Amino acid sequence: MPKIAPYCLVKIKLLTPTAKMPVYASEGAAGADLHADLGNCKSLIINPGEICLVKTGIAIQLEPFTEAQIRPRSGLALKNGITVLNSPGTIDADYRGEVGVILYNAGRDSFVINHGDRIAQMMIAPVIRPVLVDSDLLEESQRGEGGFGSTGTS
Repeated sequence: MPKIAPYCLVKIKLLTPTAKMPVYASEGAAGADLHADLGNCKSLIINPGEICLVKTGIAIQLEPFTEAQIRPRSGLALKNGITVLNSPGTIDADYRGEVGVILYNAGRDSFVINHGDRIAQMMIAPVIRPVLVDSDLLEESQRGEGGFGSTGTS
């Protein structure tokens, strides 16, 4: 039996008869693999440069002050140029709709997603929600107002 963090529970609702539970591929995996739920379709093609919302057939319930982060699978990115466009995508603790994954084909070839394929991974992370305070004065820092590239090129 894999060890789980005792302070975090994620409820998963399968929305369709063909949906699959997210699974951890190994004992040490940080993210649970999400599967494509294509319904009546057996496959989906994402052409180079194309963006596609792929359904998973699941909804989740997170603990307060946590988020689910949707991230690319490294093998899909390296071998096929398939990535999660808004990586990491955030699922808020109060969202109860279907989890969808925005995939982008940055590769040179069309890519076929079959029903049930592992398309992304989901990680659960704590969220710090600070008190936002309007202020006319910010403390000085060594960097100051230096923007992109201001700390050097390497």
